[in-house]
Amino acid sequence: MKLLCISNGHGEDAIALPVLQELRNLTEPPEIVTLPIVGVGKAYSDNGFSIAGKVQTMPSGGFINQDNRQLARDLQGGLVGLTIEQIKTIRQWGQSGGKILAIGDIVPLLFAWMSGADYAFIGTAKSEYYIRDRQGKILRSQQDSIEAKTGCYYFPWERWLLSRNRCKAVFPRDKLTTKILQQQQIPAFDLGNPMMDGVATDSRSLFYQPQSVKRELARPLIVTLLPGSRPPEAYANWEQILIAVNSLISVFKQRKIICLAAIVPTLNLDSLQDKLSRSGWIPVVDPDLELTNFAINLDAIYYQYENATIAISTQAYSQFMHKGDCAIAMAGTATEQFIGLGKPAVTIPGAGPQFTPGFAEAQTRLLGESVILVSQPQDVGIEIQTLLQQPDRLQSIAQNGLLRMGKPGAAKRIAECLREVMS
Repeated sequence: MKLLCISNGHGEDAIALPVLQELRNLTEPPEIVTLPIVGVGKAYSDNGFSIAGKVQTMPSGGFINQDNRQLARDLQGGLVGLTIEQIKTIRQWGQSGGKILAIGDIVPLLFAWMSGADYAFIGTAKSEYYIRDRQGKILRSQQDSIEAKTGCYYFPWERWLLSRNRCKAVFPRDKLTTKILQQQQIPAFDLGNPMMDGVATDSRSLFYQPQSVKRELARPLIVTLLPGSRPPEAYANWEQILIAVNSLISVFKQRKIICLAAIVPTLNLDSLQDKLSRSGWIPVVDPDLELTNFAINLDAIYYQYENATIAISTQAYSQFMHKGDCAIAMAGTATEQFIGLGKPAVTIPGAGPQFTPGFAEAQTRLLGESVILVSQPQDVGIEIQTLLQQPDRLQSIAQNGLLRMGKPGAAKRIAECLREVMS
């Protein structure tokens, strides 16, 4: 089997990667090539997967659907020519007898259909939880939405693409969405969310365990910081997150705070450090043993301010996700992965183009009680203090995360299913 993987964004590339790696590990692995239609596919090339056709980073970073000005910039940056070349590549692949695996939203799905080849789809962008509660009932706020009125969060034209004979399998992101799509005569399989495969193990936070209040307060509060992946937005998000950390310092005066900043390699650490220095944070040359136990990574950079320390690393993403008791997040995929570990995330709407107030509000519907949306970064400290005083709420958040994001191991299950349905 020859397989072309089409994805449309940094997060989608990261979700596709474990599936492709599991396909490569099969007894008779397919010939795999990739086509990232947003960005240059660094996750693929870094892991030995070749890239077919033309790729290019656009000014918007892939968020043209959230801001018309971003679309204008991308058009000036050559979006039309890039898209035409990519469609040519995809159609040539289909004519050669290859298969397509599309990951993301309607754009790679449409490209897969246009190829003329058999295709499968991993839906990362849509979930029934955007309009339904944990029991599957339509949310009151969404009763007048077109999705609620048509009975599915996937639009009718998307369902048409998913129900074609050449669409051999659809892998939705959760059980509820799978159930609804199956009712629409779509070949949907409930195999879990590969988004969790890169980070998921049993990592329940320490404060979920029965222990005395005295013992709980004696240990540091560990907070994971997730500013997002796309510059320049991530740098603006970082400034908001630092204000939120200051609010933690004000609230938890008698407790040590360790913040673990999980930074993607594409961001400039000098810019992040400059913002720390201008906010009064002091570099720590020789961190103590207690701190390194929470941030064991040789490339970590440490800064201190009053009773708080920030560790910054581009190489400790999974580790920093696991260590955090909670997160301060202004990200998409990273926030979802964090709550999938059974932990709460406090989010702050930003200026965009991704993490806008509208995006943040939609994320609270997608992820439910696991995400706490605050309007101002100064409010984060009080929100986290209140949360840690509610053990029943923390337990419910842990259960909610598993329900919304699923168990690990989805990539292998999807790879095995692809082998069966695409052969």
